[in-house]
Amino acid sequence: MNPVILYNNDTSANVPVEAPVERQFYPYADNGGTSLGIAGADFCLLASDTRKSSGYSIHSRYSPKAFKLTEKAVLATNGFAADGLALTKSLCQKLEWYKHAHDKEMSTPALAQMLSNTLYYKRFFPYYTFNLLGGIDDQGRGIVYSFDPVGSMGTELCRAGGSSAALIQPFLDNQVGLKNQQGAQQTPLSLESAIRITKDAFTSATERDIYTGDYLEIFIIRQEGVTVERFDLKKD
Repeated sequence: MNPVILYNNDTSANVPVEAPVERQFYPYADNGGTSLGIAGADFCLLASDTRKSSGYSIHSRYSPKAFKLTEKAVLATNGFAADGLALTKSLCQKLEWYKHAHDKEMSTPALAQMLSNTLYYKRFFPYYTFNLLGGIDDQGRGIVYSFDPVGSMGTELCRAGGSSAALIQPFLDNQVGLKNQQGAQQTPLSLESAIRITKDAFTSATERDIYTGDYLEIFIIRQEGVTVERFDLKKD
């Protein structure tokens, strides 16, 4: 960048004076994409698309945002893809140390607390990630935790995150939480219904959000372990 040139008020002299120029560094980017989590009576579903983009450019059509951490927990990250990978690597390392020290995997509630602590310790230069952690708790019930970039967390029945969160969250509130449905009886949601709702949510989101698309990965977490299903989404 060229220096800013100022001139003295004395027009007779007209001597240029170089002024200081402020230079800025912004370390973050938002690479788009969407994730959602649904907690069931004996399962948890965590899903995310695989598109990685910036502006009007698609950098990758298959860049996963959801990662299996244990046999009972999956993490989905949105925001800055590099920070998401760095955070996942850090958590996997801590989980490995825990397993060597205690000869067992960390429970999902303990993992949620560890993730919250990890994000909070970095609060002055935070990971630019918006995280959903889904899994099975100590009683075998599905549970979803949502996090902001500095570690504040809460438990949810259903939660969407990422670039299509504003489109998908009202749909989840209506279909899973039964909000604004007069006379609706809250009954346990079946896994088949949760998968159908997830597919419908992402199919609709891709029609309105250019940052969501290509492929959908659905992680199904049950007491027996984690399985993954993959589906095609809109690619333009």
